[in-house]
Formats: sequence, structure tokens, C-alpha cells
Amino acid sequence: MNLDKVDRSIIAQLSADSRLSVRALAERVHISRTAVANRLQRLIAEGVFTGFGARIDRKAIGLHVTALVIVKTAGQHEWKDVATALAALPFVESVLAVSGDIDFVLTVSAPDHERLSDVIMRQLHEIDGVESTRSHIVLDSWDGTAPGIARDSWN
Repeated sequence: MNLDKVDRSIIAQLSADSRLSVRALAERVHISRTAVANRLQRLIAEGVFTGFGARIDRKAIGLHVTALVIVKTAGQHEWKDVATALAALPFVESVLAVSGDIDFVLTVSAPDHERLSDVIMRQLHEIDGVESTRSHIVLDSWDGTAPGIARDSWN
């Protein structure tokens, strides 16, 4: 897929604020509303945008503790089945399949340590194929650069 400067600008603008109207987006990228609408529809059809959503402050909705959970699986299990079961656990925000000596990294946010512990120590280990876990409590976090904003690093 070839993305030109205007496409990358649209991606950057919507990465920063997904609520922008077509009119506001057209003003920011300096093309007509029709051109923006057409490009946006093409980018959606090509799978560049997979959805539009809000960033949520976990603590504001009562999720006060977050952990990164490293998961190793037993070799004889289908990894997609394990990943699907992991993603279905309560409070699991993301499941990343990774390379190296581990299989998955999970982001888990819960209201308190007790419920986080229940997910990690009991529910996660009940999944067929989970061999071992290692957890790391998140003490603080910072947003990085959203996809599309670091345009200067693109070819």
C-alpha cells in the first residue's frame, strides 16, 4: 500500500484526535472535504483504520492497578486457542504474541490487587496450555507516539 504525504497527515491527525469531523480534518490537511472523505473511506477499506475510539483513564473508571503478565505455554497446545482464552479473561486489555523465550504478554487492569491476583493466580492458570506466568505491576506510564504521528520516520 502506498501512502502519500496527505494520507499520512490524515492518519496523524486522527491518531491525535479520532473525533475530528471531515470538515475539521480537511482544514488541517489542506484539501477539500470531498477529497478527505474519499481518502478516509479508502484508508478504512484498505484496513489502515480498524476502528475509532476513545482513550480511557483506567483510574477514572475504577481500574486502579495494572500489570504486565508474561505467559509461557506448553508446546503441544494451539497458540490461537490459548490466546483466545487469555483475551476472554476479565480485566485483560490486550494479549500480545511475542517472540523469544515467552509466548504472550498481557496487559491486565483491575480495581484492586485482590481481583488482579484472582485473574493472574487462579483464572489464568486454569487455562489449558498455560505453563507459567510472571507478573510486573505497572507503577506509572507515559504515552508514546501514536501510529501516524511520527511522520518524519516514515520513508
